[in-house]
Amino acid sequence: MEGNTAWVLTSAALVLLMTPGLAFFYGGMVRTKSVLNMLMMCFGAMAVVGVLWVVFGYSLAFGDDVTGGLFGDVTQYLGLSGLLGGEALSGTAFVAFQGMFAIITVALIAGAIADRARFGAWLVFAALWATLVYFPVAHWVFDFSNDSGHVGGWIANDLVALDFAGGTAVHINAGAAALALAIVLGKRRGWPKEPMKPHNLPFVMLGAGLLWFGWFGFNAGSALGANGLAGLAFINTLAATCAAILGWLLIERLRDGHATSLGAASGVVAGLVGITPACAFVDIWGALAIGVIAGAVCALAVGLKYRFGFDDSLDVVGVHLVGGLVGTLLIGFFGTVGVNELGADGLFYGGGLTQLGKQAVGAGAVLAYSLVATFVIGFLIKVTMGFRVDEEAEVNGIDEAEHAESAYEFSGVRSGSSGMTRAADTLAGKVPSNARKEGVTP
Repeated sequence: MEGNTAWVLTSAALVLLMTPGLAFFYGGMVRTKSVLNMLMMCFGAMAVVGVLWVVFGYSLAFGDDVTGGLFGDVTQYLGLSGLLGGEALSGTAFVAFQGMFAIITVALIAGAIADRARFGAWLVFAALWATLVYFPVAHWVFDFSNDSGHVGGWIANDLVALDFAGGTAVHINAGAAALALAIVLGKRRGWPKEPMKPHNLPFVMLGAGLLWFGWFGFNAGSALGANGLAGLAFINTLAATCAAILGWLLIERLRDGHATSLGAASGVVAGLVGITPACAFVDIWGALAIGVIAGAVCALAVGLKYRFGFDDSLDVVGVHLVGGLVGTLLIGFFGTVGVNELGADGLFYGGGLTQLGKQAVGAGAVLAYSLVATFVIGFLIKVTMGFRVDEEAEVNGIDEAEHAESAYEFSGVRSGSSGMTRAADTLAGKVPSNARKEGVTP
């Protein structure tokens, strides 16, 4: 018992690390003038959702069902009452573990609206979305009924769609929300005509590495014990992610003629997303297949925003929504009870199309609910307090406008009129790069 609790607590810490990892992953992909804002949006989600989770979020997600599989009893564990003493104390490991899922799901959405959202409005959105969307959906997907009389959510217990670690509740949920919010806020000024390249690719790769590291807690920790099921989820997470990198890079090579570091990092995340719902329901061949398919399909899907005209800044839709759908649906093909008797046989293992149908209904329900609810929440914030920064702040830099800070400060490197000073001022936007040719002095 103690060993299982230790593993769940360790996994919870690994999942928490994923949100700072996501901050670096996203932060490296934005422009220099908005990197701090992106980091703050991720850390802001940690703060807001962490408070809501222990006050009422856990109860709404995992309290006894009160509405036919839609919502838990918000009063049952209010302030974690009944969970902080005696024999119940070990249950707080599960509370902590699931709280980290809530945090990163909200943070994922931030990438879709990079460069243009007011920080205060984002915090309000995070609170409302977690309360009205994530906590109920977590109840649907993660809250299982048991023999002691507890009644859980409809997707887990009535539909019996499989989602081991969050393909629907986390990735489809966040991806659909990202699409809705990108539409509500509108396009960045200058997109897609102006180049908006990542300002720091080493940050992106560091973030991807931290996400991959933490994701072993995300997936293997969902076994809720130090057991063989955790080992299965762990090795499938490794295999699928490696295959996804190769799948993404292959598409890049065939389409663009180059295999890029941004593509490799994106392939990591695509593979992790794709294997998340399936990691304990497929064998190694299924994991490899899901990984390479997720990597290739997501590499193609990131171009959808140009075709349909929605500005998903950092490809949350193309990676998380599409990758989540791929992984969730492919359980219906590659699932096998040979590795987990609590799973189901998919089409390729003699199970027919039954499980695929269940997977599609679960994924579709979460997608539709999140899309509509997010659009309503985002629109109400937009017309009341305002969601988007003004044009001047967006053009000159959202970091300065929202946080009165700059990610890169060069004042300390001045030494007369040296080339280093001029180069630093040029990078900071103080001196035009052609100033020497024009005879301009700072």
